[in-house]
Order: sequence, then structure tokens, then C-alpha cells
Amino acid sequence: MSARLRAVVLLSGGLDSATTLALAMGTGFECYALSFDYGQRHRRELEAARAIAGALGAARHEVVTFDLRQFGGSALTADIAVPKDRARDDIAHGIPVTYVPARNTIFLSFALAWAEMLGSSDIYISVNSLDYSGYPDCRPEYIEAFERMANLATKAGVEGAQVLTIHTPLIRMTKAEIVETAVARDVPLALTWSCYEPQPDGAACGRCDSCQLRRRGFTEAGVDDPVRYA
Repeated sequence: MSARLRAVVLLSGGLDSATTLALAMGTGFECYALSFDYGQRHRRELEAARAIAGALGAARHEVVTFDLRQFGGSALTADIAVPKDRARDDIAHGIPVTYVPARNTIFLSFALAWAEMLGSSDIYISVNSLDYSGYPDCRPEYIEAFERMANLATKAGVEGAQVLTIHTPLIRMTKAEIVETAVARDVPLALTWSCYEPQPDGAACGRCDSCQLRRRGFTEAGVDDPVRYA
């Protein structure tokens, strides 16, 4: 594949999105990383996204700003406690309070607009239907539906100039498999950030759902996690 082909990659700054960026670049795409300052609980993940985009050599990195705190409804955008110390079965079932209403639909819409402007037919997103089965906008059927909609909703799609594909390389991986893939692709693991509620001293809390899933993944993969936990 020619490196001249472009892809838009959604980059949160976490382990999964960093691995997805590395996979897209390894496929030969010129990658345009897209992050969002949407009023989330902390800015640490945006710092991580900037560092990762630079370290992996993204052609460009943009941060789009809007404020979902106007709507609230999530522990990440409202004064709602982040769940801690939940059992593995509890994490795997139900829709958690950290779900941000319509977040992936909003993110993919921005990615679609940028892709059309770039003349790109490819968007990468790091959704996972195993570890985050409770998030409705991480399911394969949702991604397939958005892809169909996108090809109906754009000038490029209607005129046949491009057929958009949404790539989800991690969607059926376990967290341990994602860690193994990250290591194989030389992802700068120390730059990634997963915690929903970083501590005042800069450490990850180690107790939220995201920290627990990450730590378990590193343990099961037999890889040392370079992130410092409280």
C-alpha cells in the first residue's frame, strides 16, 4: 500500500488508541490523529495523545474542542462518582456510568468530516467489544451501521469518489492481546494513559474500571506496566 493514502485515526491517548494508530501506520497509511477536548474529567489523556502522535510519527494531530458538560449524564462529564473496585463480572455487564451519551457517534462524525476533506476513505477507531461490552457504541453492529450511514451522508460517497471504511482492528481482542500487539508494534507504553481519575500526584488511581482492565491485561500478557499507580 502506498504511504500516500491517508487515514484518520481517533486517538484518546490510551493504550488501545495508541495501538490502533501504530497498526494503521504499519499498514502504510499516512495517519491524521484526531483527539477531543470535550469537557472530560481530566486533561491527562490529551497530553498523552499529543505525546503519542509525535512519538509514532502521525502526519498531523488535531484536538477538537466542545463541551459535553452542558449535557452531563456521565461520570466523565458531570459531578458523578467514578466507580471504583468493581468486580470483573460487574465491569463486563451492563452500561456503566462512565458511558458518555453518543460519544463515539460524535467522534466518528468529526472524523468523517476530516476524512472527506482529506480525500481519505479510511477511519480507524479503537473500540473493543470484549472488555467494554457494556458500551453500546463499541459494538460491531453499531460500527457497521455508522459506516453505512457515512457512505450515504457525504458528497464523496454519493458521487462515488470514495467508499468509506471504518477499521476496528482491536474490536475482538482481549486486553492482554492488545498489550502484546502494542509491544510488537513498539508502542510507547509509558506515554499511554487509561485512568479515569488521576491522583493529585499524577499517579493513576488503579481502582477505576479502566485501570483494572489495563492492569489485568498487562499481567495476563506478562508485560510490566510502566504507568505509576497510587
